[in-house]
Parts: sequence; structure tokens; C-alpha cells
Amino acid sequence: MKHSVLLDTSFFIRLLNENDSLHSNALGYFKYFLEKDIILKCSTISIAEYCVRGSFDELPWRNLQVVPFNFNHGIRAGQFARIIFDEKDKLELNNRNIIPNDSKLFAQADIEEAITHFVTSDEGCLKIHKILKEKVNAKFEIINIRTSYHETYGLLDFD
Repeated sequence: MKHSVLLDTSFFIRLLNENDSLHSNALGYFKYFLEKDIILKCSTISIAEYCVRGSFDELPWRNLQVVPFNFNHGIRAGQFARIIFDEKDKLELNNRNIIPNDSKLFAQADIEEAITHFVTSDEGCLKIHKILKEKVNAKFEIINIRTSYHETYGLLDFD
């Protein structure tokens, strides 16, 4: 089975906005994943989130596989949401509402066998992931695109 990553809505926002401060990081990861033959997955949840302000046809569909939200994801999302709500005070999310979509995306990353990483720039996701790792040993890891792919993968940056 090939290695794959689930790309968060925040990743697409940064990738597709050349004026975003994290655009070059997102683009670097995107190119790195393609060069290393890592399968890029996009959730139907992220499609809905992106389409609030963006257009469906802006997304790089030639390079993406869509992950529909199914019943097994729903069951795991409910388990994750319960943990997140129970730990809400410890998460200190600066008045950020606990978005049920976070638990849904994380459930997909956890359930889908090939997905090993969730790629995001959302700091709140990092806090939530840490709690899920501690409580139920969520199987996926987080790649935070606030760190360049060179640093994440220990590569020299000659660009």
C-alpha cells in the first residue's frame, strides 16, 4: 500500500493564495509529495470548507484523490468529538469554537489505512491531535506547514 497524506483546508488556502505568508511552504510540500510519489488525498469535508470562499475548480484535482465521509468515519468522529469536548478546557483554543469538522477530518485520517499524515497550518489542530494521541493513540501524525518541508524532512535548502 502506498503512503498517503490527507490535506487540510488550511493547506489548500495557503497553496492557492500566492500572497499568503505560508504559500511557499505549502507549495514546497506539494511538490515534495508529488516528487516522492506520496498520494494526496482531499476529504469531502475540506471541499465543503474550501468552497465557502473558494471555487471547486481552483483545487488541483489532477493530483488529488477524494475521500468521501462514510459511516465508519462518522463513528470515529463521534468518539473523537466526545474526547475533544471533554478536554475543551485543556486545549486552550483562544475562544475558537470546537469545530466538528476537525473531528471528522481526523477520523478519516485515523480510519483510512494508507493515510499516515494530516497536513495543516492550523495551530488548533495540533493541540487537538496531541489530546487524541494521548487518549486513544490516533494512528496518524501531523505535518505542520508552518515548518518548511526542508526542515521537516532534514533536507538542505539550496533554492
